[in-house]
Amino acid sequence: MMIYLNTKLYKSNYIINMKDIVKEDNEMLYKKTKPLEMPLSDSDFTLLNNMMLFLKNSQNEQKSKKYNLRPGVGLSANQLGLDKKMCVIYLVDEHGIEHENFFINPKIIRESVHKIYLLQGEGCLSVDRPIYGIVPRNERITVKYKNLYGEEKILKLKGHASIVAQHEIDHLNGVMFFEHIDKVSPLSPPNNATSIY
Repeated sequence: MMIYLNTKLYKSNYIINMKDIVKEDNEMLYKKTKPLEMPLSDSDFTLLNNMMLFLKNSQNEQKSKKYNLRPGVGLSANQLGLDKKMCVIYLVDEHGIEHENFFINPKIIRESVHKIYLLQGEGCLSVDRPIYGIVPRNERITVKYKNLYGEEKILKLKGHASIVAQHEIDHLNGVMFFEHIDKVSPLSPPNNATSIY
């Protein structure tokens, strides 16, 4: 397998753009990523901050237009072609709560039985084609992870934030969102599942 190393990604305040993001035909997206050793290296610390900057830029109307970015709420390292178990999330959820999370070696340790889904379906920065179908997710999850400073944290998430975290952690485990869509009835919600948005 060929893995490229884009050294620009590690430069302080490098503006990640759509050309840096690997597409769905890249085998990097279908394999489990390697856990990072702590403490975090300076280069990975910078990379994570650049990834977060990308998400913020992508949600800013002027900056997304300037840099030609698609809006995103999450980004994993393997979407940049890097075999590293880390991702970032930035969104304001359905309750107006801002989530700015750096997840290093994340693991879902608890999940609710009740399922939710986004009515319009999920999208992905690595997928350019439209994909229609319901992606069932756990309404609530508990994530164990390391933060930027190597501290072990446990975070409870629900609703949209839970969906985004599951999408990104799936990436780190080599799973794409469309693999969760029912192939026979892609637009039929699971029993007792609730839509949000």
